[in-house]
Amino acid sequence: MTRVSIMRNPLALAVAGVAIAAALVAGLLMWRPAIAPISPPSPSSFDSQTKLAGARVIALGDCIVCHTAKGGKPFAGGLPLATPFGTIYATNITPDPGTGIGTWSLEAFTRAIRQGVSRDGHLLYPAFPYIHFTHMSDTDIAAAYAYLMTREPVAATAPANALMFPLNFRPLLAFWNALFLRPGEQQAGAAKDAEWNRGQLLVNGLGHCASCHSPLNMIGGEQPGHAFDGGVVDGWDAPALNMLGAAPKPWTKAQLAAYLRTGRASEHGAAAGPMLPVTRDLATVPAADVEAIAAYILSLQKPVAAPDRARAIPAGAGPMTAAQQRGATLFAASCAQCHGNAAPMQSLGQRPTLAFSTAVNADTPRNAIQMVLGGIAWHGEDTLNYMPAFGNVYTDEQIADLLSYVRATYSQRRAWTDIEATVAKIRKENDAR
Repeated sequence: MTRVSIMRNPLALAVAGVAIAAALVAGLLMWRPAIAPISPPSPSSFDSQTKLAGARVIALGDCIVCHTAKGGKPFAGGLPLATPFGTIYATNITPDPGTGIGTWSLEAFTRAIRQGVSRDGHLLYPAFPYIHFTHMSDTDIAAAYAYLMTREPVAATAPANALMFPLNFRPLLAFWNALFLRPGEQQAGAAKDAEWNRGQLLVNGLGHCASCHSPLNMIGGEQPGHAFDGGVVDGWDAPALNMLGAAPKPWTKAQLAAYLRTGRASEHGAAAGPMLPVTRDLATVPAADVEAIAAYILSLQKPVAAPDRARAIPAGAGPMTAAQQRGATLFAASCAQCHGNAAPMQSLGQRPTLAFSTAVNADTPRNAIQMVLGGIAWHGEDTLNYMPAFGNVYTDEQIADLLSYVRATYSQRRAWTDIEATVAKIRKENDAR
């Protein structure tokens, strides 16, 4: 169609007009100006109370976990974050002026927190949970800035992200933000007490709990109406936080607070996988913060049918299958010393029976498989959370047999299916990280 014919065709003119308007809107959404760099501020320019408050904010936000590579310097970035769309590498947030945020002003830092925009104007990927951090208070943002700007500068450049096309085209994030980002500080509610309000602000903002514990849609956004329904993070199931009343022993505030601060709860089990470092950060913040988080989370619970509240430890329902018999032998050899009914560790170390384990009673065997494959690494003197890894000891079939036995013996829920295939899949996923 020639230019003259287009000008004479009203429909073509309308389509062209819509296209031009869409391009203009897209340009406006995508464009963000750079904020001028500054000279790195002197650590002495921040007062001690602000830095102390910043340490609390950084711990509640779990920043060091995502921004520290294995074996790397704190906050220097480089940690690979696996997503359904490829791998994103965490950035350097030390005050190094060349590779970190040393030349960022508080204004630039605040924009990144609230809008997901870097100092130079490029859009940040939402693996950085700015859709939740945006609800932080100005005071908390300033405190976090002060704390980070007084860390050791580390010159370290993160590897290039490895994302599939077209998601590696950053300007498309403008449309993602239009769908999911609601910027601005969240205000405390008026209908609840101070503890609940504090918990709401922490869980929905700084703690960004929904980012892990919610299912994602096909473009990586949290599914509307399904907050806290559970998700998958780094190959682990993040359990639904609104179904804690459905556990074999429903969670109490005291149990949940203890779990969040110590990584273990005497009637539920120990933290592992991505949750374990979160508990180690929460161990450093005031107990009142963790208790507020626990109070708010328990207020989110969905109704649970009465039979689900009173699952008893099964007393051998029917003969074992051949796989379960093989699993029983493996359990006696490798697990019974800590997890058997007569194991001293259960009384001395407050290890609960596996009948109360979240992983053993889960809908899928994913977390139980991860526990057997990788265990829980030794962490200084805190041996109560230690579990040896058996990924290099047992084959996929043996792990499937072992977990088939554990599920049948310690849970009243339906048997898991295709465990061996799931073990093989998870091994492959883990090797790719």
